[in-house]
Amino acid sequence: MRSEKEKMLAGELYVATGPEIAADAARASAWMDRFNASVAMSAEEGHALLSEIFAEVGDGARIRPPFHCDYGSNIRLGAGAFLNFGCVVLDVVEVTIGAGTQIGPGVQILTADHPRDPAQRREGLEFGRPVRIGDNVWIGGGAIILPGVTIGDDAIIGAGAVVTRDVAAGATVVGKPARAVAPQG
Repeated sequence: MRSEKEKMLAGELYVATGPEIAADAARASAWMDRFNASVAMSAEEGHALLSEIFAEVGDGARIRPPFHCDYGSNIRLGAGAFLNFGCVVLDVVEVTIGAGTQIGPGVQILTADHPRDPAQRREGLEFGRPVRIGDNVWIGGGAIILPGVTIGDDAIIGAGAVVTRDVAAGATVVGKPARAVAPQG
């Protein structure tokens, strides 16, 4: 029988309980306490802290505290990726943020989802869908990226946008829900 953590990582229905999930969440909470208390850290110190918990941290990747995540171990940051103050990444499954991507303050990247069936929700079931953000993407402050979304290289996500579906490479999307707009010079 598969553990709840194994089901979670596979994107299957799971209950967010059990010793493995609790231990990972506690580890992430302790890490966030240290990271978020280190506002004056050097770039090297920040990189070292990120490398303690993230699956991958490229050279020059940076996050400005405060930062919040579920586990951290499912996050991959490309070289030079940057997340500004107050970002939240719910990483029950993999979140990939490409090289050179810039993410504004208060952005939420969400992989956790819930069944549409109310009986399953009452049982505490949930599931995850990975989020993939390409290289050189710019995500404006306060944007929300929903579970299962892929954003192509060089895309722009407007401030406050709610991204409910995939975004093509080079596209600009704005609004709630986010819709493509014509490129502006």
